[in-house]
Amino acid sequence: MSETNAQKAPSILKVAMTSAAGATVEWYDFFIYGTAAALVFPKLFFPSDIPPFVAQIAAFSTFAVGFIARPIGGVFFGHFGDLLGRKRALAVALIMMGLGTACIGLLPSYEHIGVIAPVLLVVLRFVQGFAVGGQWGGAALMAIESAPPNRQGFYGSFVQFGVPLGLLMANIVFLVIDAVFSQDTFVVWGWRIPFLLSFILVGVGLFVHFNLEESTEFASVNKAAEDAERAREEARRKSPIISVIFSHPAEILLAGGAFVANNTCFYIAVTYVVAYGTATLGLPKDLFLSSIMIGSCIMVPALIACGWVSDHVGRRRPFMLGAALTGVWAFIFFPLIESGSPWAIGFSITIELILISLMYGPQAALFAELFPVEVRYSGASLGYQLGAVFGGAFAPIIATALFAKYHSSTPIAIYLAIMCAISLACTAALSARARKREALA
Repeated sequence: MSETNAQKAPSILKVAMTSAAGATVEWYDFFIYGTAAALVFPKLFFPSDIPPFVAQIAAFSTFAVGFIARPIGGVFFGHFGDLLGRKRALAVALIMMGLGTACIGLLPSYEHIGVIAPVLLVVLRFVQGFAVGGQWGGAALMAIESAPPNRQGFYGSFVQFGVPLGLLMANIVFLVIDAVFSQDTFVVWGWRIPFLLSFILVGVGLFVHFNLEESTEFASVNKAAEDAERAREEARRKSPIISVIFSHPAEILLAGGAFVANNTCFYIAVTYVVAYGTATLGLPKDLFLSSIMIGSCIMVPALIACGWVSDHVGRRRPFMLGAALTGVWAFIFFPLIESGSPWAIGFSITIELILISLMYGPQAALFAELFPVEVRYSGASLGYQLGAVFGGAFAPIIATALFAKYHSSTPIAIYLAIMCAISLACTAALSARARKREALA
């Protein structure tokens, strides 16, 4: 290894690990809201005289607000991340998430402040979604743009494993608190502890701001000579989000389409299946939470491996393979769940998360390669968050409605297969566009 590379490698690893830590805690913040919305929010933030079912629906509706806010956050942070740098935008997103989540842990209940309580809950959930919308692009690009070209898939996967680690942390914290405190104590104030722990994310954000250097590619673009072409480029960069929408609309839409299978199947596996297994099949909730935790642990090395593979065979091959196999697995997934066997349930969820890793592992590098550096934050974030809205935001609701109508999981499997087919087609279209660009170059 040359002296330059030897000096640069520790910096890349530091950036990647810091981005991974930030992503993990950020997703922990995002996931604990869903658990609290199921367990305590209906009792605390809505009138006691309304039916419990209505309160539960209201609580889950506030959960969906976070998904709606994500593309808005992607637009906002993408704009300033392309103008002012990835590091600043990422630091602000992390600090915003940490403060917003901690404030949820400090909210007075409906009993104390009335209707202002659910209003503030919705506002803070919007803040969470807004911050997540900016976090992914900043964390992913900090890692990818600081890595060598032949290692970008590998280092980009570090940001991706923040999702399973965040999910794992959220489940562990709630299980520990539930075991330590009585049910009454948990409802009164114990549930607030996971949210207050989010102040840690403020520290991560400050560390990013004061200790990390700007990504290599972005910094090199900003140091280019200020000739006439540079001046015209600066004029376009005054509004990178407008520029990327007009210059790369197909890439944004295809990126969003490529992500819908990943996001849909993930939230079915970690959110809907818990409700389906407990309420419909009558199985213990701990069985599903434990299975999800085991699957999340295995998903971490799977994501890194898939990112590494993408550096050697390309991003689109593992991505398309993952979409195809996940679509087929949908028809095996539910029969295994419905068997009631703990081993079958754990195996079903774990394989689902491994197959999703084939898509999610190389995704950061794939999306980054779709856009030029000067509008990359905006383009990658917008594509990612559009896929999240049309994927994960509605997946549990659609699955619930399908089962209520047909009383069978088969229509849900068909729905998942259709979403996988959409992602497969969009990724194939991205491949065709890439080959066309290479032929014209």
